Amino acid sequence: MVTKVIKIDRQHMDERLLSEAAEILRSGGLAAFPTETVYGLGADGLNREAAKKIYAAKGRPSDNPLILHISAVREIEPLVKEVPETAAKLMDAFWPGPLTMIFPKSGIVPSETTGGLDTVAVRMPSDPVASRLIALTGRPIAAPSANRSGRPSPTTAEHVLQDMDGRIEMIVDGGPVGIGVESTIVDVTGDVPVLLRPGAITMEMLQEAVGPVETDPAVAGPVAADVKPKAPGMKYRHYAPKAELALVEAAVSEQTGEAVISRINQLTREKQSQGYLVGIICTDETKDCYPEGIVRSLGPRALQETIAHSLFAVLREFDDLGVDYIYSESFARDHLGQAIMNRLTKAAGYHIIYADKEERHG
Repeated sequence: MVTKVIKIDRQHMDERLLSEAAEILRSGGLAAFPTETVYGLGADGLNREAAKKIYAAKGRPSDNPLILHISAVREIEPLVKEVPETAAKLMDAFWPGPLTMIFPKSGIVPSETTGGLDTVAVRMPSDPVASRLIALTGRPIAAPSANRSGRPSPTTAEHVLQDMDGRIEMIVDGGPVGIGVESTIVDVTGDVPVLLRPGAITMEMLQEAVGPVETDPAVAGPVAADVKPKAPGMKYRHYAPKAELALVEAAVSEQTGEAVISRINQLTREKQSQGYLVGIICTDETKDCYPEGIVRSLGPRALQETIAHSLFAVLREFDDLGVDYIYSESFARDHLGQAIMNRLTKAAGYHIIYADKEERHG
């Protein structure tokens, strides 16, 4: 299969080209496209065979549910049994935008799209290319991130091409994405909404909109092998580079400091003495503290949006450079930092090294 790449200007969209992508989706094919979070791998979400193609192209476990993308609020009605009051409030506050909600599914949504669950994940992206493509397709588009399963999510069309060249019909290149981490996922099927995956719509923002919100244990730690995931990214290793990644932390009260810097430098020297190539993830404030290794700053520590936007691109760059080991500083876990640390800990397989203690896994 030859993967065609088309370039779309967000400010002056060529509907002829977008219609070509929409026709691929309507006919049961696969097309990757930009959203405001990451690039998605799209298929007709109501077509069982098309959904199966997503799993095959990604190498994705079949019990890992997909997210349906819509272009208008009215399009949700045929897909769900009901829209709870909490969900309506969240729609008013955050749609279109980087928020996915879990609803009881209707009968028209195939189990192949939901990973066998009786619930369905739905979101309405704010990216103009994504929104127009969905509208032109005239069907809800199932779209996980457009990467091979387990790999760092793609934030550019070039990232998609690295993973999907020859595996899908088309890539819609709309340029780099804005946010850089996947959407927030909230389960609204119960009396109290439950955060399943943190993202740019933060816990603080959710609570301001609807009051109390619970957090699923999978946000902080691994899910047992016999548990069926409610949402993408909960169970399996995600966002992972090819290198072995470890997070380095100090005492609970600090995210980075002399102890962390010293430990990362020690680990880097040890691995380099054994002939390995080492990458270091840090911030602008500490990048000059690492005299050895390949050092990449995610940006100023206080700018969580910049750190989130840079994260997956840096992990992919380390892959391109053939790095063997990566040591990353940790970040604050409030606001968008919760999503950043969620992605980093999953990418590291929960491998945490405490600068002032013995290291632990999981």
